[in-house]
Amino acid sequence: MKLINCIIVDDEPQARKMMETFVSQISGWKILRVCSNAIEAFEALQTFSVDVIFLDIKMPILTGIDFLKSLKNPPLVIFTTAYNKYAMDGYELNVVDYLLKPISMHRLLQAAEKVAERIDNRNVQNLTEQRPELSYMFVKHENKLIKINFTDILYIEGMQNFVNIHLAGKSYLITQTMKSLEDLLPSSSFTRVQKSYIVSMEAITAVFGNTIEIGAIQIPIGSNYKVDFMTRIDK
Repeated sequence: MKLINCIIVDDEPQARKMMETFVSQISGWKILRVCSNAIEAFEALQTFSVDVIFLDIKMPILTGIDFLKSLKNPPLVIFTTAYNKYAMDGYELNVVDYLLKPISMHRLLQAAEKVAERIDNRNVQNLTEQRPELSYMFVKHENKLIKINFTDILYIEGMQNFVNIHLAGKSYLITQTMKSLEDLLPSSSFTRVQKSYIVSMEAITAVFGNTIEIGAIQIPIGSNYKVDFMTRIDK
């Protein structure tokens, strides 16, 4: 498990000491530096890789709010303050939590859980963004998992409780929803043209009126889908 690295920023010595004592008891957390003002905090951010700032709001030189606004890519922030009037600022700045002094260990642990959740969500998002787009899918057909290349698909037809995937010269009737298939297909190559049809943009040979032609097959365009479809082919 990766350590969660944090800094504590507060102009009050007693508040700094209390936060340091509390945070040091949280498993998996490491305090990199304890700062008495925003200038020291800025230097810490230049020196360390910081995941979280415990940031007091009312400080001399530069307030916590102004300091946060000055950061281009800030870490996660937990505001610590004796004043609840700044809660709206915390919301607008997307801080993780807003802790009112005197801070209890129970409230601090709740904030720590929110931090862990934010970090987990960010890691999942990064993995999703890094995952290469597949050029195929597997579907269950007659007790087998059949690999189908997206480039081989002409169109997909919804048939009550089944979906028929039409390729050149063959088709696969499977038990799956249109929505689940639509989510698997690359949106750059496929489009839904009515409730019961998804077509490959590459496979389209002609469009006339409210009809799409794929070879000898004619597929009607639903009225709810026509504007989006025509926008795509007019690009």
